[in-house]
Amino acid sequence: MGSSDITTPLGGDLPIANRFLFELDGVELGVFKEVTGLNVTVQVEEIREGGQNGYVHQIPGRMTWPNLVFRRGVTNSNALFEWFQKTSGEGFASNSNKLTRSTGAVTVIDPVGARLRSWEFIDVFPVRWAGPDFSVASTDPLEEELEVTHHGFRAVTQAS
Repeated sequence: MGSSDITTPLGGDLPIANRFLFELDGVELGVFKEVTGLNVTVQVEEIREGGQNGYVHQIPGRMTWPNLVFRRGVTNSNALFEWFQKTSGEGFASNSNKLTRSTGAVTVIDPVGARLRSWEFIDVFPVRWAGPDFSVASTDPLEEELEVTHHGFRAVTQAS
């Protein structure tokens, strides 16, 4: 890769964020219509130096990662709900109350299906699943939502 690659958008054009999939330990769980929470914040620690009244030293502190929320239409697969059940309630108890954390990834896909970039999440486990709301007056599509927590992520540009 040449130095000009740092300014070249993925796939040559600005990518759009409407085709991506979620994987768990390398297994594709499906395509989602929305994923929120992909950000990190670095807290700043302030050190006040005696005799230095012109400024306060600021150094990086803890990093915080919000939960990720995945939304999609209801599918024939029960994989999300089954994963949720394994990490909570009776599923958690049957595993001797040991939490199995996974590696998750969200991957952006271009219009022809090539993988462009992934964000790999460390020590992922689900904390909330919500199914569709039902109403006889509704014409909204049936959707499910999964919220996961993690210990951070790393960005990976896919090989072309």
